[in-house]
Amino acid sequence: MSEEKKHHFFHRKEEKSEEEMTPEDYEKKEKQHKHLEQLGGLGALAAGAYALHEKHQAKKDPENSHSHKIREEVAAAVAVGAGGFAFHEHHQKKETKKEGESAHGKHY
Repeated sequence: MSEEKKHHFFHRKEEKSEEEMTPEDYEKKEKQHKHLEQLGGLGALAAGAYALHEKHQAKKDPENSHSHKIREEVAAAVAVGAGGFAFHEHHQKKETKKEGESAHGKHY
């Protein structure tokens, strides 16, 4: 198969190099990281609430408390993972903002 006829399963835009990026590109990238950070925080909140719910169910329903405790532990682990993701995106956002300011000398 020739190079121009290759089919790719995922269609994704190629990232621009730092020299090609405009201030608007940095703003878009920063906004994307902000949205992902917020989604991570919401995921952590939801998983934490579900873990508390399962903890309550384990006390309320002693017959099935073992399965509720397992679900509680899984939800707690998901909450920690989502919190870590939000933390990661927060630092990506800060890094992108710093790169934009240093590349274009603009404080936005």
